[in-house]
Amino acid sequence: MDSTLKHLLLAGGLIVSLSMGIRHGFGFFMPPMTGAFGWNREAFALALGLQNLLWGAAQPFAGALSDRFGPGRVLGVGALLYAAGLALMTVSATPGLFALSAGVLIGLALSGTTYSVIFGVIGRVAPPAYRSRAMGLTAAAGSFGQFAMVPLERGLIDGLGWLPALLILAVCALLIVPAARPLAKLDAARTHAHHQNWLGEMRRAFSEAWRQRDFRLLMAGYFVCGFQVVFIGVHLPAYLRDHGFSGGTASLALALIGLFNIFGTYTAGELGNRFAKPRLLSGIYITRSVVIALFLLLPLSSLSVGLFAAAIGFLWLSTVPLTNGVLINQFGPTHLGLLSGAVFFSHQIGSFLGVWLGGLIYDRTGNYDLVWALTILLGVLAALVNLPIRETVATARAPA
Repeated sequence: MDSTLKHLLLAGGLIVSLSMGIRHGFGFFMPPMTGAFGWNREAFALALGLQNLLWGAAQPFAGALSDRFGPGRVLGVGALLYAAGLALMTVSATPGLFALSAGVLIGLALSGTTYSVIFGVIGRVAPPAYRSRAMGLTAAAGSFGQFAMVPLERGLIDGLGWLPALLILAVCALLIVPAARPLAKLDAARTHAHHQNWLGEMRRAFSEAWRQRDFRLLMAGYFVCGFQVVFIGVHLPAYLRDHGFSGGTASLALALIGLFNIFGTYTAGELGNRFAKPRLLSGIYITRSVVIALFLLLPLSSLSVGLFAAAIGFLWLSTVPLTNGVLINQFGPTHLGLLSGAVFFSHQIGSFLGVWLGGLIYDRTGNYDLVWALTILLGVLAALVNLPIRETVATARAPA
């Protein structure tokens, strides 16, 4: 692994740690903000659902812009939008304004500061033998961000209040700008590359990928991933609070998810170099369903919460390096940012439904039972749709 790739991995890991780490703590803002503004949980959840939906919808374009013009510009704009969205959340006194700040602005920001942009760079720079490992390391960095940032956010809310906490997080988001400098060095080379009819090439690349059955199945599985992890990430603190647990227990649970996710994503990247990635994905989805079912069936205690957090954390983002590994094996690295973003859009449609239905069904029924059952069923379906996916090179390759 040469020094250039190491620097890119360090920079990309720091960026993903900040971007993913900040958003993973949003669930802690639900009780104080809904209480301060007099909203119900659905209003808060709908804004975060919109955030995830726009994150996914803008991700293919952010990835394509990074492929074409280089990642530095995309990351810089994303960081500014992130800071602006966090700052404006402090004055979003109505559900509509909150949807604009936490939903629209941060959703667009996340599209320019997370995996598709970073993986697009790594996929082009890393040798094929190291790609799966490099993607696993980057995904693990995002997990470390959750482990580090979630307790920090909880501590800021408890110690200073939710409003100062958001302003401090806005400053943290701006740190993405200097962290992106090693990646920005690639901008000049990408900008001066010879690209005729760039938009037409982008449409052709996606069209050729969409015609592949395996690409569509991969999107279906990733939809389930988004539904499961965002529902759990946003609503688990409220679920535990409803059952008499303190905010500290919820904070510890999310931190454990982040901690074990570090090992899970790294392990997935390593295993992806040795075993068929679609089979590994299928195993991850079915194991998630088993873990969730056991969590619901066993008596709820601090021990069961900790064991659930550790187990689901190990499986949390382990799908990320494997999914992107399948894409790069089938279609090559040239349009990885675009195609990774397109698959991620499916993930975020699932995320929107997971977080929004969680709030909606809770407000209608007074509990999360129906949504928990749905997460189990969808995990089984995702395991089935990943089994027939081939990892061989697609017959119709996206243009190089």
